[in-house]
Amino acid sequence: MAEVAALLLLSGTLFFGLMLHTVSQHGSRVAKPSKRPNFIVILADDVGWGDLGANQLGRMANNTPHLDLMSQQGMRLTDFHSPASTCSPSRAAILTGRYGLRNGVTHNFAVGSVAGLPLSEVTLPQLLQGAGYYTAMIGKWHLGHNGPYSPTHRGFDYYVGIPYSNDMGCTDVPGYDLPHCAPCDAGPQVHRWKRSVHEGCYSKVALPLFENNSIVEQPLNLWTLTERYMSTALRIIHSARERGQPFLLYVALAHMHVPLAPSFHSGSYPGEDMAYAAWLRDMDSLVGAIKNAADDTDRENTLIWFTGDNGPWEQKCQYAGSVGPYKGKWQTNKGGGSAKRTTWEGGHRVPTVAYWPGRIPANATSSALLSGMDIFPTLLSLAGVEPPSDRRYDGIDATDVLLHDSQTGHQFLFHPNSGAAGTFGDLQAARSGKYKAFYMTGAAEACGGGMGKAQLHDPPLIFNLQHDEAEETPVERGTAEYQEALRSVTRDREELLWDIATDPSVSSADYTTDQSAAPCCDARHTACRCHMPG
Repeated sequence: MAEVAALLLLSGTLFFGLMLHTVSQHGSRVAKPSKRPNFIVILADDVGWGDLGANQLGRMANNTPHLDLMSQQGMRLTDFHSPASTCSPSRAAILTGRYGLRNGVTHNFAVGSVAGLPLSEVTLPQLLQGAGYYTAMIGKWHLGHNGPYSPTHRGFDYYVGIPYSNDMGCTDVPGYDLPHCAPCDAGPQVHRWKRSVHEGCYSKVALPLFENNSIVEQPLNLWTLTERYMSTALRIIHSARERGQPFLLYVALAHMHVPLAPSFHSGSYPGEDMAYAAWLRDMDSLVGAIKNAADDTDRENTLIWFTGDNGPWEQKCQYAGSVGPYKGKWQTNKGGGSAKRTTWEGGHRVPTVAYWPGRIPANATSSALLSGMDIFPTLLSLAGVEPPSDRRYDGIDATDVLLHDSQTGHQFLFHPNSGAAGTFGDLQAARSGKYKAFYMTGAAEACGGGMGKAQLHDPPLIFNLQHDEAEETPVERGTAEYQEALRSVTRDREELLWDIATDPSVSSADYTTDQSAAPCCDARHTACRCHMPG
């Protein structure tokens, strides 16, 4: 029986009807519901909580009509947080259901990274693939692009996209960024992959577009990327429907990361002052096309979950999004930014919408405290798949929040540092109910260059987010409110730190870099071009 189960897990092609309560080699048990739901997870990059029109609280600007409609027809999650405030750690936690201190990914991988998400980690697509799902990914991976670390070796049947951020390479027609990205060199000089301090992008190695494990275009055309992603997503959705196979589609958008390169049909590019709004509308149109395709093919059996990997990149000024009311004023009043790369609310509270007609109530709002890590256990639960029992998890099953009007989420949630002051992975802030405690504060670079200083806090700063969402004035030390909040946070913090310290399944990522590890289809040319222009 064990050998049969292992073969079934590895095949990834048999339908659930043939897998009655099969125990896999990971210890997963597959239930027998009448029909397995499809899952579409859409992850926006560097999106602000205030970028979603439904979150704008009466503001006139509305650049997200499709997402706003999805909010009206589904559920808006207003206290939802990315697991980290930079790219790789957030994505690793979403796909494993584990904090970076468990899965080993505490900061970003590079163009020249030789490794990625540790191979000992088990991912959501691996488990769904082993349970008969077709699994596909479109977009930004950023968890390792070489050999066994690539998406098709981590559970995806199909992949198309950029292996990391869209500012980590040059293009022939650069998008909007601050500072400006230089176009790729056209000549056959020896290629160079180190970032120039005077440019917004890596100045020499071109952005590669991968399909499965092969580079199909280098440099890619950023201005047609949205249309490429859209057509691929629609093809995947319709093909899965024709096969009658449940699917997981993970769409990790280039939006709203710089460089901004919105699709244009009028024959002219948007002006600098309109670039971010145009990029936002571009993202919304892509989400709307995916939603419409899902509605047309299997409306009542498809869950769409839209969220973000972290908050806006504040130092990009007019090319960065809005944190809404979560301004981190305690920090900004002292200098420096309080969004991406920080543990202030603007760095990790992200706009989130869940849509499933007939299952998730329409026009619903939940203030349950949730995290991107919860996607892993929730989708497995809905699919009837149990996660491996040989490791500990930090995400919770949010099924009752989505389907049964529960307002119960995490009682306690850590916010790790992943890019600004301190050591990568430091658990700088902790949320307990309405209170948020900072053991260390720090700032990322703000628009204009201000940084602010890192500060340790013992005892911690504590904010009451129910009354101070802008995080401006800490609860006064010595008061009964402060003491009560401190006791609660301290207890939960110590329990979790002990749990992580005694977890035998903790992984460690290899962050070694080497020039030869940079994706390159022809190293004889500066930009690693697949074809020279002309």
